[in-house]
Amino acid sequence: MAGNRARKKTLPETPVRVTIESLAHDGRGVTHVDGKAVFIDEALPGEDVEFVYTEIRRDFAEGRVVKLITRNEARSEAACPHYGVCGGCSFQHVEAAEQIHIKEDLLKEQFKRIGKVAVPELWQPLTGPHWGYRRKARMGVKYVAKKNRTLVGFRERRHPYLAEIDNCMVMHPVVGEKMIDLSEMISGLSIREKVPQIEVAIGDEQCVLAVRVMEPPTEADKEKMRAFAREHGVSICLQPKGPDSIVPLDGEPEVTPTYALPDQAIEFKFRPAMFTQVNYEINRQMINRVLDTLELNENDTVLDLFCGLGNFTLPMARYAGRVIGVEGDQPLVNHAKDNARHNDIENVEFYAADLSKDVSDQPWFNRKYNKILLDPSRAGASEVLKYFKKWQPEKIVYVSCNPSTLARDAGILVNELGYKLVKAGVMDMFPQTGHVESMALFVK
Repeated sequence: MAGNRARKKTLPETPVRVTIESLAHDGRGVTHVDGKAVFIDEALPGEDVEFVYTEIRRDFAEGRVVKLITRNEARSEAACPHYGVCGGCSFQHVEAAEQIHIKEDLLKEQFKRIGKVAVPELWQPLTGPHWGYRRKARMGVKYVAKKNRTLVGFRERRHPYLAEIDNCMVMHPVVGEKMIDLSEMISGLSIREKVPQIEVAIGDEQCVLAVRVMEPPTEADKEKMRAFAREHGVSICLQPKGPDSIVPLDGEPEVTPTYALPDQAIEFKFRPAMFTQVNYEINRQMINRVLDTLELNENDTVLDLFCGLGNFTLPMARYAGRVIGVEGDQPLVNHAKDNARHNDIENVEFYAADLSKDVSDQPWFNRKYNKILLDPSRAGASEVLKYFKKWQPEKIVYVSCNPSTLARDAGILVNELGYKLVKAGVMDMFPQTGHVESMALFVK
C-alpha cells in the first residue's frame, strides 16, 4: 500500500522554467532541476521552456512542455492532429533532416559511451518517404461503451490506454486513412468487446487484416467483415488463438501478402503475423547497401544470423557461392525455405537454432564462413559473438534496430575479438519516431 500511495503523490502544478541541455535516446529533451534529470516530451536542445511534471521518481522525473519560450530552429509543426496524444510517433516536432542528424549523433554517442569505440566514417543516411510508409503493425482495439465507439490504433503517449484517433499518417493509406471505417465496422459486431487487436500486414499489392477474436463471430459478424473487405479492397482473417491460428473467413480464399526486391528479382511471401521490415523503400536500399558492402562473389560462404524469412539471405545468394541462414523461429525458417523454392534459389540452407544458447552441436556450426551478416532483435547478438573466434570471418555487417546493443556488441568485436570498425550509419526505417535503425561494417 505504501508503494501505491507514493506513486499517487500529488505533483506540483506550477510550471518550471528550464533550458533543455540535450536529447535522451528516445528523443525527449533532457534538463536538470535541483540536480535531478528531467525528461521532457517534445523539447529540443537549447530551448527555454516552461514545463509541468508528469511523474517524479527518486532518480529522475518526467514532464511536458506547457510554454515554449525560445525555439530550436529545427522545430517543426506536427502534421498529425493526434500528435502528442497518440504514442505512435515522438519526433513530428522535428524537421525531417534534423531527425536524421539527431539519430546519427545518438549512434556515435552510444558507440563511444557503451562500446568505447569511435565511428571513423558515417555512411550517407538511407532515407525514404516520411509519411504513409508503415506496412506492418499490431493495432490495439477497444470498444468503449460510454462513447459507443471502438478505438483502433496505438496507445497514448506514456499511458496504457488506446488513443482516440481518426487516422494515422505514418501507416500506409490503405489502413491509415480507414481507421474510422474500421472502428465503425467493429462497433457493429456482436463480439465487439471481444476484439483486442488487429494484425496489419500490407504487401506490395495486398492488405491483410488479422482480427484477434476472443469469441467466435456470428454469421452476421462475418458478413459485416466480408462487406468491409470488399468495399475497401482488403482481406480479413480471424485469429482465434496464437499467430499460427490465423485463417481466412469461411469461404474466402487465403490471401498471402508479398513484397518484392526488384533489383535482385526476388519475391517474398509471408503470413500476417510474421516479422517483416515495415518500410519497403528503406528495406530495398538497406539490402543493396549490404550487398555493396560485402562485395560477394562465388567463392564466398556467408553466414546469415537471425535471418528471419530470408530477407537478406536470398538476395545474398544471388551473388555468393553459398549462404547459410540461421533463425530461432521455426515457422520463419520453414517460410524462408519456401521462399527459396519460390524464387528458384538453391545455394542456400536454413536452420532453426536459438542463438542465445550453445549452438556448437548444430550441423552448420563447424563450417568455414568468410563473411557474416547479423540482424538480431533489440537484445543484440552478444551471446553468439564468442563463436567468431572459431569462424574468423574477414568481414562482418551488423544490421541493428537498437543502437545501445549494437554499441555493446561493437565493443566486443573491436576490443575483445580484434576487429576494426570501418563504417556505421543510420537508416530512416521509422520516420517521425525515435526508433534508430543502423548498420555497421567490421573487418579483420
